[in-house]
Amino acid sequence: MVKHQPLQVYERQLCLSCLTGIYGCRWKRYQRSHDNSTKWECLWFIILFLTFILLLCWAFFWWSARNDYSEFNWLLYNRSGDWTDSTVAIVTTTAASFTYVAFLMILALCHIAVGQQLNLFWLHKTLVTAALLSTIAGLIYINRLWGDEWNTIVISLQSMGPFLHIGALAAITMLAWLVAGQVIHVERTNSQALLLLGYLGAILCLYLAPLAITAPCLMDSDHLSPRPAVIGRRGAPTLAPENTFLSFTKALQQKVSGLEADVTISLDGVPFLMRDHSLRRTTDVDRLFPKRQFDGASSFSWAELSTLNAGQWFLRDDPFWIVQYMTPKERAQVANQSVCRLEEMLQLAVESNCSVLFHLRRPPLGHPRHVSWVNDTLQVVLRSGTPQKRVMWTPDWDREVVRQVASGFQQTSEEKLSTEALQDQGILQVYLRYNQVTRSDLRYEFSANNLSVTLYTVNEPWLYSALWCSGVSSVSSDAPHVLRNVPYPVWLMSPGEYCLIWILSDLISFAIIIGIFIFQKWRMSGVRSYNPEQIMLSAAVRRSSQDVSLMKEKLIFSEINNGIGSSEELSLYTGNGYDCYANEGIAC
Repeated sequence: MVKHQPLQVYERQLCLSCLTGIYGCRWKRYQRSHDNSTKWECLWFIILFLTFILLLCWAFFWWSARNDYSEFNWLLYNRSGDWTDSTVAIVTTTAASFTYVAFLMILALCHIAVGQQLNLFWLHKTLVTAALLSTIAGLIYINRLWGDEWNTIVISLQSMGPFLHIGALAAITMLAWLVAGQVIHVERTNSQALLLLGYLGAILCLYLAPLAITAPCLMDSDHLSPRPAVIGRRGAPTLAPENTFLSFTKALQQKVSGLEADVTISLDGVPFLMRDHSLRRTTDVDRLFPKRQFDGASSFSWAELSTLNAGQWFLRDDPFWIVQYMTPKERAQVANQSVCRLEEMLQLAVESNCSVLFHLRRPPLGHPRHVSWVNDTLQVVLRSGTPQKRVMWTPDWDREVVRQVASGFQQTSEEKLSTEALQDQGILQVYLRYNQVTRSDLRYEFSANNLSVTLYTVNEPWLYSALWCSGVSSVSSDAPHVLRNVPYPVWLMSPGEYCLIWILSDLISFAIIIGIFIFQKWRMSGVRSYNPEQIMLSAAVRRSSQDVSLMKEKLIFSEINNGIGSSEELSLYTGNGYDCYANEGIAC
């Protein structure tokens, strides 16, 4: 008599097929395995995890540095001589790489959660390696070119600390399901203890992290300083060509309290406004004076400078992606801009009753005004009728002479010196980059000694809010129209409110984690309590666990190995939706 054996009928597992197919190109059932992952694949999981962490830091850096994208592009221009918005390509590539690696990381964690063997596809390995190496190369390059920007990460972490803490707490709470499953599945006690202790240590660190968070906007509203004044840095360069009359007009329309400009002395002693060493980027000097386009700006006479156009480059390069939103009238105004004299800006400041701050560039040796450059500028300021108390004088050269001629000038230092040194020099104000001072410097050093602080360049609302809460008196901005729409800090929370949120978040997280561990323990203990007579290949169980499936397979193959004595011992599973037989020796 021919003996028959019952076959195990598998139901379709579309999600599992997609999971193993996308991660390891294992789309077929026979390609999958519940065996432990090889050491090689474990190593690739570690590489994937390190790439994810590195890309997360890289992406967070560029998110924090978006306030200074224009500065980064200008640094590249000084090195290459060509103006391009390189941040667009960098940010796009970073976002795509991080999304891709994060997706692979989620798939790898899902493999671990369902007990599937890790087997990263070779194409993914190649792309992950490329992402890792390119990110490392980018970090090294940025550290050499723009090393000062790393401090921005610290500022952003302090500013967004409470929210980052809650996000990290939510992420590690969700990992409890994976950790609980692994702790219960692992048979070796040492491995269980090591995994559990590591997870509990991370949880404990996050639970106590608020003790180290010192966000500037964690304060009572009664202690909030007055809103910092906004100075238009080179006017409003995101709305009009920098250092032009139109740019300063646009800045005044945004209710700025002062105007800031870069001053260069022409060959015949006329102070004019120009940021760059040459005229190539912001004028059409290559068209009118092609042989002199690489010469210094101070080597031109005012008669030559007045013939240059200082607005067409803005329409051509569109450095701030604003031209497409301009009306035809606005574009015509931009196209007709010329090089602006210091006298014109001062006259505009007098009419608007606002302060002025300018940076002087000394002409090179051999220039007719190499010695008299400070006096040339000083005489223009005095003749303009600008109230001396509204002039922030920054040059250290001949500062004593300037103080004797114009005692009302607000002497301003561009260096971070000790308060004693500043007071000895008669300095009343300090003009520094925003990442050069700390909150304690503002609160206990400068404010305590009646020193006013102006920080540059502040373009983002989150940074403006953080400096506002820190007690800064004024900021210099390329985007005064953006800061005008920040009448109050982006967020302000009292310590008591945050303490309540902190405790509630920790309690909710702890309760969820305990519940997950209890549920996982109960679920697995229920599976392990089955005996062979209770295990049935039932279609009613649509999504059986890994352990149930393994025990079903063991039960079937044990019956096959033991053999069945007669036809009466055959089992017909038609009641459970199965009606399948096989000749002896046929395997599923």
